[in-house]
Amino acid sequence: MKLSILDQVPIPSGASAKSALDSSIQLAIEAEKLGYHRYWVAEHHNLTGLACPNPDVMLGIIGSKTNTIRIGAGAVLLPHYKPYKVVETYHLLATLYPGRVDLGIGRAPGGSAETSIALSGNFLEQVRMMPEKLDEVMRFIEQSFPEDHLFHSVIPTPVPSVAPAVWLLGTSEKSSKTAAEKGMNYAFGHFMTEKDGPTIMKEYRDQMQQLHPNKQAESIVAISVICAETKEAAEELAMSTIFRRIQETKGIRRDGVPSLEEVKQYTFTDEDREIIEKTKQKMILGNPLQVREQLKSLQASYKVDELMIVTITHDPQARLRSYQLIAEAFSF
Repeated sequence: MKLSILDQVPIPSGASAKSALDSSIQLAIEAEKLGYHRYWVAEHHNLTGLACPNPDVMLGIIGSKTNTIRIGAGAVLLPHYKPYKVVETYHLLATLYPGRVDLGIGRAPGGSAETSIALSGNFLEQVRMMPEKLDEVMRFIEQSFPEDHLFHSVIPTPVPSVAPAVWLLGTSEKSSKTAAEKGMNYAFGHFMTEKDGPTIMKEYRDQMQQLHPNKQAESIVAISVICAETKEAAEELAMSTIFRRIQETKGIRRDGVPSLEEVKQYTFTDEDREIIEKTKQKMILGNPLQVREQLKSLQASYKVDELMIVTITHDPQARLRSYQLIAEAFSF
């Protein structure tokens, strides 16, 4: 089983965005040393607790400080952008870092409705055009526009020796169906949805086999994980991000991931405790052996060869230690 990392670049409460970005760059360097397969950076906009609105910039830096780990976006939110510009950017990255670059594509807004309007105007109209935009991305990468098409002679330069690998990211039957129809690799966000992920992934594989029997597509499942020396310690670390989620449900806007000291000062209601238990059930929390067994069980239920781990803690060192413990548990 391959293990990879999805980094949302969380900002600890009281820390700066720069320190969060620096921590993510260092985490990517360590991830390569630990043997992780990929390092993807997420895109978010106007969210005070997350530091990266532009994975492309981060990938340029991370690529320059690593040598073997695959790097990519998780994801470029395509409704905001022209396909040509996206392919130009990832062709440039793939030229700089040959055979290492993934272009993950999503259709979420990544922020508020007002932010989406500021970014790209009529976001819903752009979402409606998503299938056509995906086709354009693939045709620009493959240089496969028909001769009578306006873009037939338009080439996103520089053209890399190895094209970026394109992935569609999603959390629903609709995204998996789109990925299968277009013969694309598919990454499913288990940590972001309550839907039946294993069934969705099975339908994706079945449709791929039916529509593209000769194509070898890859699939990934992304899961929220915190590993510590004990299960109790992992559950305590998880309270920072769970507490943030509780506050978001109440319309409280936070500047970053709260510390455990802030969490301990809060009086939780019965409704809060329900959210805590429900959120914990969606996460993998435990000591190295427990996390290893739960990840293997999740892999078996999804029948995939790769899991992508999302870890958010207030303390960057606790986040790094979690990834270290998981790597040691799998001994890769």
